[in-house]
Amino acid sequence: MTVHDTPRRHVEPVEIRRAVRGAAIGNTVEWFDFAIYGFLATYIAEKFFPPGDETAALLNTFAVFAAAFFMRPLGGFFFGPLGDRIGRQRVLALVIILMSVSTLAIGLVPSYDTIGVFAPLLLLFLRCVQGFSAGGEYGSGACFLAEYAPDKHRGFVVSFLVWSVVVGFLLGSVTVTGLETLLSESAMDSYGWRIPFLIAGALGVVGLYIRLRLGDTPDFEQLRDEGEVASSPLKEAMRTSWRPILQITGLVIVHNVGFYIVFTFLPSYFTKTLEFTKTDAFVSITIASLVAMILIPPLGALSDRIGRKPLLFAGALGFAIFAYPLFVLLNTGSLVAAIAAHAALAAIESVFVCASLAAGAELFATRVRSSGYSIGYNVSVAVFGGTAPYVATWLVDRTGNDISPAYYVIAAAVATFLTVLTMRETAGRPLSRLVEKQIAHTDSPRTARHGGEG
Repeated sequence: MTVHDTPRRHVEPVEIRRAVRGAAIGNTVEWFDFAIYGFLATYIAEKFFPPGDETAALLNTFAVFAAAFFMRPLGGFFFGPLGDRIGRQRVLALVIILMSVSTLAIGLVPSYDTIGVFAPLLLLFLRCVQGFSAGGEYGSGACFLAEYAPDKHRGFVVSFLVWSVVVGFLLGSVTVTGLETLLSESAMDSYGWRIPFLIAGALGVVGLYIRLRLGDTPDFEQLRDEGEVASSPLKEAMRTSWRPILQITGLVIVHNVGFYIVFTFLPSYFTKTLEFTKTDAFVSITIASLVAMILIPPLGALSDRIGRKPLLFAGALGFAIFAYPLFVLLNTGSLVAAIAAHAALAAIESVFVCASLAAGAELFATRVRSSGYSIGYNVSVAVFGGTAPYVATWLVDRTGNDISPAYYVIAAAVATFLTVLTMRETAGRPLSRLVEKQIAHTDSPRTARHGGEG
């Protein structure tokens, strides 16, 4: 193998900025599409499921939300290896088409009153297409930015991927709340809830245009130019990188549980459990989103200076220690206290996610980075992230304890903390050196073992 013998070509700052802008804007569109389902959960519960039991309908809505996440590993197994064969940029363009078309279609599906059981079945199918698409988004996006970034600033550059997710969620919240403000309750119930899904189609065209104008990463282009692109990246990843696949699966447990509790579950928790108004919930999620948007990039830069592991440990410990008292604060009956608790949970999430994506990408060699990352990440998000709103709602309903979602967050934090203990520090290390360790002698069991350690 000769990949490690050739210096990585110099990447100009303007190229890095273009890559960040393209990945971030496209990712914002992707997650706007994905997020509006959660913000419109109460309307969807009413429109797509039989009338009667509101809690059952909401649980069904979150179950369909979770079903999309169970498709994400399939998307990871498909798009991850595809990204290692044809490039990250092409996969990023493909997934945004799937996401936008399926989201647009959700806005066009007739309600249960019109087509009966076909309404929830179509909803389930389209959410599964969304989940399949999302399975290719995060892995490809994280690898794309990691491979463009300078070694000394990789944490900062990659942090814009998760930053753009928060932007997408915030735009979804602003769009839904704006419509609820401008339209009457009857208009919103009749057709207004469909508008955000229709907007997604137009945004998808914009995101696709931006992504089609991007070039592929210097690392992947180098592999391709030297004829070193893996012919069977999935098989190679499973053989040489099983340990980092397991590590990233555990690493992102609290990443995803925390994210979907903070940005998807808590807005409905504010209205259904805490009995605040929708305006109150909007103010809270907006403040929480702004806190995350302000904190993530500088904390990503901090991870380049002090390492990924200190921030990963701090984020996991923050959730383990403070999740319970913050849920107690949420339930004091004070709106100010509830908003403060929501913002504090968003801050803890920011501490963790600012470093987790870069740390995950740094575990893998270029030949199998997209495959390994996508498989590990999406298996974890399917089991723990997508189920978080459902589990949290179920816990409150079954236990009668409004603080019970905190226990789920704490368990996730402990699992992730133990995973971080198994990882070594990767901040500032050249990705090319990771490639050398993994592919220089792939037939050697010893080399494969060290390559798996990243």
